[in-house]
Amino acid sequence: MRSGDPVGVEQEMWALLVLYQLLRRAMVEAAESRPGTDPDRCGFTIAYQTARDLLIRAEGVLEQGMGAIGRRVLSALLPARRPRISTRKVKSPISRYAERKPDGRPDTSQTVVSVTITLLPAPPPRPELPATTVPQYVGPGKTSNRMARVLAVLQQEPERHWQASEIAELLGDVTLVTTYRQLTRWAEKGLIKKVRRGRYTAAGTPAAPTLHPGRNP
Repeated sequence: MRSGDPVGVEQEMWALLVLYQLLRRAMVEAAESRPGTDPDRCGFTIAYQTARDLLIRAEGVLEQGMGAIGRRVLSALLPARRPRISTRKVKSPISRYAERKPDGRPDTSQTVVSVTITLLPAPPPRPELPATTVPQYVGPGKTSNRMARVLAVLQQEPERHWQASEIAELLGDVTLVTTYRQLTRWAEKGLIKKVRRGRYTAAGTPAAPTLHPGRNP
């Protein structure tokens, strides 16, 4: 971004979005001018570079009809996109990503003959967290009621990795920011265990092992 203030950055972002929509519209109109042409075959890079060249030379910017952008896009159409109904599969033995587990889907692309759309019910709305935290006084050497409730919840499901937002919802009297602070403090004291960022479990629960292809037997 060239601007040095929020107002200028916002103006630049809107300008980029307008330019993107105009280029996409020119690409679609070019594809529609040639029946049977899939818009996916139109290259965005070609359209962008053509528009840039037109502005630099100040030629044909206000040209009516399909224009230079559409003609350039149609002259260098991309090959038809290969149909894909299978998930991507890791093939490299040294990749740090785990290989896709067998799920019954084919390993090669198949011809799409039908599409089934299943509408799932919307998840129930999550309760809003309180805007302020209810203060609790804890004397020296004592355990707060909030800490005891969190420890009891984690110990009921010791294998589960709880999110801080889930714990805050169960407590109901503390903000998410305060929940993060308290969980971090309790983890430093060894009362609970932080398995990764934003995930907590009961103390003494072993974390799931991380598999590295090519390193583990």
